Amino acid sequence: MSNAISQLQYLMACLRDEQFGCAWDKKQTYKSIAPYTLEEAYEVLDAIEREDFEHLKEELGDLLFQVIFYAQMAQEERRFDFNDVAAGIVEKMLRRHPHVFPEGEIARFGESSSLTDEQISAQWQQIKAQEKGDTPRQLLDDIPASMPALMQAVKIQKKVSKVGFDWDNIGPVFSKIREELDELEDAIKEQDRPHIEEEMGDILFAMTNLARHLDVSPDIALNKTNVKFRRRFGRIETLVAEQNKSLNECTLEELDRYWDQAKLEGL
Repeated sequence: MSNAISQLQYLMACLRDEQFGCAWDKKQTYKSIAPYTLEEAYEVLDAIEREDFEHLKEELGDLLFQVIFYAQMAQEERRFDFNDVAAGIVEKMLRRHPHVFPEGEIARFGESSSLTDEQISAQWQQIKAQEKGDTPRQLLDDIPASMPALMQAVKIQKKVSKVGFDWDNIGPVFSKIREELDELEDAIKEQDRPHIEEEMGDILFAMTNLARHLDVSPDIALNKTNVKFRRRFGRIETLVAEQNKSLNECTLEELDRYWDQAKLEGL
């Protein structure tokens, strides 16, 4: 193991030391740092999207620190340690890549493989199924309920698609979206809040299905729109300030004109 990883493990142990450690780090639990793990993962994605590789290096370090944190807590409880985590993923990757490691050993690496991407994917799924054994499971049981909603929707749709529960082309997807929009409009007319929420969820699920059929990540697509909106609205704020005004002093028509200007400027 590299010296840097060893230092990081020792640093984490020091932070959690009962007598001399950091008060904040000592009181953390698996559940209390879980939100930070999710936050760090999104910051990694953000750096990738911006192609900010210097920042990516930093964010990957932050994400690695999360893994070290969990492993340290588990080691304190005599459950497992970081070496067990690393060894476990090495073993799993060797097992799931027989086309790269036919003998299941890193030392035997170097033999070429003629499998296609589709064959590799099918092989991966077959090996995963074998790992789970013969215990009866429902199809969607292994999708974490805590996964972000859009990502979870895509996972669900991909799973059911593999057993034929999917449309063959994109036409019916658009029809489903229009149907859900009509149902939301009816719920709004009825002023039925629970029904409105339900139909809003159905629309988002249908839109996610459309993204999947287009081979577009809804998370990434929405994030790009968020970035674009923030950039353009920032330009609006600048243009308003140049007029010695505040946003609250502007009419919607004025703000729309500034928005159009920001678009024309390529923002």
